[in-house]
Amino acid sequence: MASLENSLKTVVKVFRRECHRVLESEMTTIRGADSMLIALQLVMAEANKTETGEFTVALSDVIVTWQRLLREKLHLPLSDSAHPENYDIIRREYDSFLKRTNTLDLIDVSRMYQQLRAESDPDEPLSSVELLQFLSGGVESSTDCLQTPSSHDCPQTPSRNTSQYSLQVQGALRRLFCSYLELLVNTRNDLALAQVLDAPCRGLSCVAFTNLKRQARASGTSLFLAAVSFVRAIQLGGKGYAPPDSHPLRGHLKGLSDFVRFTDHLQELMGETPDPSVAGEKLVSVIRAALVKGLSSEHPVLAGAEGVACDLKRRMCQILDAQRGAACDSGISPARPKVHAINHATAYGGRATVKVLKALLDEEALSPPCRNKAELLYRDQAPIDAIGETCILTLFRSPEAPTGCSPQALRQRVQKRAKPKVSGHVIRSQFACTYGEEERPLSRVLRFPTRGGLEGEGAAPFAAAECEKGSSASSLVGQRVPLGSRGTNIRPGAAGDVGEACKRRRVEEEGEVERQPQKKRTLGTGVPRRPGKSGDRAAPAKQKLISGQSKLTSFFRV
Repeated sequence: MASLENSLKTVVKVFRRECHRVLESEMTTIRGADSMLIALQLVMAEANKTETGEFTVALSDVIVTWQRLLREKLHLPLSDSAHPENYDIIRREYDSFLKRTNTLDLIDVSRMYQQLRAESDPDEPLSSVELLQFLSGGVESSTDCLQTPSSHDCPQTPSRNTSQYSLQVQGALRRLFCSYLELLVNTRNDLALAQVLDAPCRGLSCVAFTNLKRQARASGTSLFLAAVSFVRAIQLGGKGYAPPDSHPLRGHLKGLSDFVRFTDHLQELMGETPDPSVAGEKLVSVIRAALVKGLSSEHPVLAGAEGVACDLKRRMCQILDAQRGAACDSGISPARPKVHAINHATAYGGRATVKVLKALLDEEALSPPCRNKAELLYRDQAPIDAIGETCILTLFRSPEAPTGCSPQALRQRVQKRAKPKVSGHVIRSQFACTYGEEERPLSRVLRFPTRGGLEGEGAAPFAAAECEKGSSASSLVGQRVPLGSRGTNIRPGAAGDVGEACKRRRVEEEGEVERQPQKKRTLGTGVPRRPGKSGDRAAPAKQKLISGQSKLTSFFRV
């Protein structure tokens, strides 16, 4: 195993030394075995969403496609297993994903080694079969023997569970530290940004990541550049250049501003410190302080972050000493900044620190793959609740923007069908008690007594007819009703018997009644009688006008 690790380090070292000859960008980073598997899972889920509409993929399908991808890229004979569905599309999208994120996998690095090696370098330090065993997890590493056995090997005890939890915490924290450092080297790595966007918690949930991903796709940029462009437009843009209030990222302005401010601070530390070892210590310390902020002294994350930070600081110092020793042995003096360069110390210090960070990230890419593929690919939440590391597949499973032709949800469709239909007229007038149920609302007739007929012997008839628009039916004529009795509607069938003569006669009668003086009602003997006496129950009682009744009656007559 030691020889295999040394061979991998030799391949990567030669690649870093000569990569400027074949690569367009010097900031290209390397993906290890676990990162390659996560990228393949995302590509397969995207292909399944295009075919079936579901952004998901089974673990068995990922493992089968993974084995075929490794053998095909290493030019090894394929197994007799079935051909994975949509493999050609998946392979093409996988290569496109690597190019879009400015990354290379270990197989591409091994292939480029054959083109870039010098005569003094070994001919073939690593065979294709050995690389296949390493990437597929068939080779045990020296660190696996020091880890706690799994639950299948021995019964779990409280102390063993605590040790396993601490190992998980340290692994998750190490991924977060390296993701922050990788963003300083390669800002186009979307997987690194997805891991640290909400770590520590900034209020940027899956909804914020979804909106950021859509904005990046619309502008054709990376996730990091989309976030920085939005925040810069808010901070520096005027009234005509700032994004509108309806922009989908407006609701996540505070969290995105905190994230961009934190990354700006890391870049300033990296550029303003000439010594790479001091700059690396500052970077790791700032990241550690942000991850453990607000945690108690007894929290396991605090101890895990302290151990990971010390290990990274020590490793960066060792890498820097090795680089300085290699420069001295070669007999070539290191590059020095030009005197006429503006802020030459900052530029030189930043380049030296980036060189150390790339060497550190290359070593992390050579780490042995995780044996528990299900925990690596499908963990819903990281073991650290205080940091908030989320499964990558869960973050990228965000739905697309809704369109007008998309069907409604099943619950909405069921509720719409289960809603009972309302029959009849629910909202009725305050005078609905005077109308019959069998009459239509457009043929209603309102009957109100006239002012002159309230105290007369017989009240003058009054009827207000409501006819439909465009109807040729004649107006309805009300019947005489005794004072105090409730009026009833005339049926619509009687409207055909009424002519213009009836209408004129009704108007003349109403005018005569209005001009007649009001008289008191008398009995047959000529003696006036009060309507309130109980002796005469047959005679209709006199109705007194209340305040405002005459005005209300005249209003309805109009």
